[in-house]
Amino acid sequence: MPAINQNSPAALRYQISRRTFLRGTGVVMALPWLESLPVWGAPAAPASPAAPTPYPQRFAAVFMGNGINSQHWWARGAGAEMELGKTLKPLEPFRAKLNVISGLYNRSATGVGIHPGMTGNLLSGLPLTKGAVLHGGVSMDQILASRLGHETTQPSLILGCEQPITGYHETNFSMAYSSHISWENADSPVPMEVYPSLAFDSLFENRGSRRTQSILDRVKEDAASLNRQVSAADHAKLDEYLNSVREVERRVDRMRSDQQKAADNARTRGRPMVTMNRPDNGLPEDIREHMRLMCDIVALAFQTDKTRIATLLLCRDLSGLFYPFLGVRKAHHSASHDDQSADYESIARYYVGHLAYLAGRLEAMPEGDGTVLDHTCLMYLSNMWSGTKHDNSKVPLLTVGGFGGTLATGRILDYTDKGDENRKLCSLYLSLMDRAGVSLPRFGDADTRLAGI
Repeated sequence: MPAINQNSPAALRYQISRRTFLRGTGVVMALPWLESLPVWGAPAAPASPAAPTPYPQRFAAVFMGNGINSQHWWARGAGAEMELGKTLKPLEPFRAKLNVISGLYNRSATGVGIHPGMTGNLLSGLPLTKGAVLHGGVSMDQILASRLGHETTQPSLILGCEQPITGYHETNFSMAYSSHISWENADSPVPMEVYPSLAFDSLFENRGSRRTQSILDRVKEDAASLNRQVSAADHAKLDEYLNSVREVERRVDRMRSDQQKAADNARTRGRPMVTMNRPDNGLPEDIREHMRLMCDIVALAFQTDKTRIATLLLCRDLSGLFYPFLGVRKAHHSASHDDQSADYESIARYYVGHLAYLAGRLEAMPEGDGTVLDHTCLMYLSNMWSGTKHDNSKVPLLTVGGFGGTLATGRILDYTDKGDENRKLCSLYLSLMDRAGVSLPRFGDADTRLAGI
């Protein structure tokens, strides 16, 4: 009998079907890597040089619109002794797993006008079309999803914490470009989920009239049976995971009724929810809780291998979010026009804090020889360097996590003076895709890898 190709669609479907799930009425709950079970935790086949880890590699792009305060966005040194500027201070626990990358730019987004033209191609590197017809390029997260998504039950997870905006900017670019960085094809962004309850339900295939009932209550018999089969170490890991799901579920449930009420009101008024303001649109009034929940949902998706590719838009370009808890009176976009101010520095640090929170969630998840963070690359970036000048001649960019041992970390990499051909964002994307086993001759405006990465 001929050997089965382990990378064939049939073999990959078999691998997914053999993973460990807990099932209940109207719900399917995927479980994390448990070493003592002969399914998810089975010894993996020898890894390729591009991906030396036997554990899944994950990638997430995390976005904040309108740039940063450059006075406090800096780093010195290397590794665990790296010194970080004020804005990057939340990442101090992860210095050994952090890369601070400076000087990269998106050539197709420069010189075309401010805001949407600087944003819609941030992950694709291809020119955007003005006017009524959307056209750009497939984003790198969706390239990864198209090549690797068949290995998981969901190819990618696209989340946001702010509703998209419609209409046109004064530069004649569609506002859709300001609202989306993940594009499934040249003409269409990937639909972005902004409601925590719906994002949570998608992770566990939670559907039907019992969605308001606890997932864990519905799978408790399966969970009790599984607990009798696993090792003591996996028992502790399983308990930690179930407690985490319970805690996220509890927070989501508080928002579920608000989302449903908003949907009912929108139908009554004949008005789409996307045109309504927070909290009338059912989104959490406290954006701190909203953003933290979305980070938790990404973390759970990675922990259970529901998906390995995610994009999280913490705030869009031209963001209208307010930060009274920071003592800042202006909305995000207005505050960015004074990007050297203490107010805008506190906003930028607040967002870096969410990256640190997500990294911390992944670091707390043991997986084989390390943690889920060790097998992940979190890439954090904005669409411009200076909101005051609308300057995107370089963009702020960080990575956290070792991407399964394929990405050296604890480094400061500055390409500012390397020449335009040697500082392309798309060269970085080619390098990162290589490390996930997706090798392309060209992506966006680049046909060479980023030196030194």
